Amino acid sequence: MTSNAQVGSVSEARRPAPTPAPVSVLVVEDDATIRRAVQLALERYGYRVAVAADGLSGLEAFRAGAHDLLILDVMLPELDGIGLCHRIREESPVPVLMMSARGDALDVVAGLEAGADDYVIKPVDTGVMVARIRALLRRATFRPDAEGTTAGKPGRADHILVFGDLSVDTLGMEVRRAGETVSLTPTELRLLLEFAAAPGSVLDRRRLLRDVWDYGWEGDTRVVDLCVLRLRKKIGSGRIETVRGFGYKLVRG
Repeated sequence: MTSNAQVGSVSEARRPAPTPAPVSVLVVEDDATIRRAVQLALERYGYRVAVAADGLSGLEAFRAGAHDLLILDVMLPELDGIGLCHRIREESPVPVLMMSARGDALDVVAGLEAGADDYVIKPVDTGVMVARIRALLRRATFRPDAEGTTAGKPGRADHILVFGDLSVDTLGMEVRRAGETVSLTPTELRLLLEFAAAPGSVLDRRRLLRDVWDYGWEGDTRVVDLCVLRLRKKIGSGRIETVRGFGYKLVRG
């Protein structure tokens, strides 16, 4: 005779694993045609999509729901995409992808300076957008392995890496400066981990685009320069040194 406990254990064993919740994306775009096209395209890839038509509505939607990633148009009524990105960065490190209608250098630079992680140009190529989204989400969920390795590099027995007043916990994914916690976006943290894995070594922009931004194609190195600039403001301007004509390196001492 089978006991209730045995029946229960068999039932538990046969119960299917829970289905992961779909990734939630908030799209803030004032052009109804583009907004709907992006929404339908992302939904075809399995994303759950919320939309807003202006910056203030986008801010409200961001605060009202738990979104995994935001896509913001640069030119928005009420509150433009740059201002919206600034407001979001005051509250959250959520990945942000900017959309620019012109590919104008000033739009791109302003969006990245505001704290965006990457950008795409309209008219948007759906394949490119989804590739950027996937790369951003990978950075947001990135964890080194149990030995404390980063980006496939040899690990260290001590997972707390110290560079002057800066400490990087590669397992706890925590950064401190002079004992105070430093709040970094996933992209900034991933960039710092790349530098921390090879202190004193020069990392060129193309390598960083490949290893941090996950670009399998030629990308815009401005995203690297501006992310380094933001990172310097948070961990100390002298901690990452520019090696002209080559790239950047993390100062050991």
